[in-house]
Amino acid sequence: MISNRAAPRPLPLSIWLGQAAAHRATIGEITVPMRARKSRRQKHPVYDFLHTYYSYSLGRLEKWHPGVGVILEDAPALEFPERYYLRENGFVWIDPGKLTDKGRQRLARIYQLLMLTQSRPPNLTCHGLHEWAMVYSGSDIRHRESAPLRLPQEEIDSIVNSRPICCSHFDAFRFFAPDAAPLNRMKPTLLGREENEQPGCIHTNMDLYKWAYKSAPWISSDLLRETLFFAIEAREIDMRASPYDLSGFGYDAIPIETSEGRREYERVQLALYQKGLLLRDDLIKALEKTFQA
Repeated sequence: MISNRAAPRPLPLSIWLGQAAAHRATIGEITVPMRARKSRRQKHPVYDFLHTYYSYSLGRLEKWHPGVGVILEDAPALEFPERYYLRENGFVWIDPGKLTDKGRQRLARIYQLLMLTQSRPPNLTCHGLHEWAMVYSGSDIRHRESAPLRLPQEEIDSIVNSRPICCSHFDAFRFFAPDAAPLNRMKPTLLGREENEQPGCIHTNMDLYKWAYKSAPWISSDLLRETLFFAIEAREIDMRASPYDLSGFGYDAIPIETSEGRREYERVQLALYQKGLLLRDDLIKALEKTFQA
């Protein structure tokens, strides 16, 4: 049906409807509170990145897609976007033949970046100083509306001046305070992303969510959901290691201004790196499956 290979066994209606409902319920643990906070104009230093740094809407996130290679028993009352799906003889499935040239090129670029990142050794000694460099000299305290700084500005500046900064991620580096940018050992650019991204970077691992939603719905919502919760885990560590005080939100600081805090950061960054390798590999395989279908 969907290729010249042996077709997979269709998922019965009751099974996939249950999977879709379970997906909405799990994602709702994130999206429902986010909508409530947004309606109250309440900021959150961890979760707000999902609708500021990333552009995927909560509504699209809540929709379930099976991914390429899964055939569903049709539910005639439900709509399936014709730009992605085919319906035939009581069944419905995502058809990679509907990929436009532009869409295929986008997936190819994502695949290339993921493969290059996966092939590189990690840098696990950055200690999250990018967040400190962003508030250097007090020029732009980005999260001042949701969390205060936990250290005096003078001490923050002293830490930035005394520690080597080696940020390889463009979307972190571009928010550096102007006076802090020259202190970075690297000068990452948007066009140089393929040359700079490395798998130990917290922001690179957060971005697995971005590459997953930019690959949707060709990859499954199950994989998208995994990358989302992984991105939240990474963001929590990112902000706990920052100079902000998140105790009001229930987060303990990782005090990278101390040797003990730096060792703790290296430990949690290593765990994220190892988990990110597996998730990145899953995303690579899902894209390969789309290309080969």
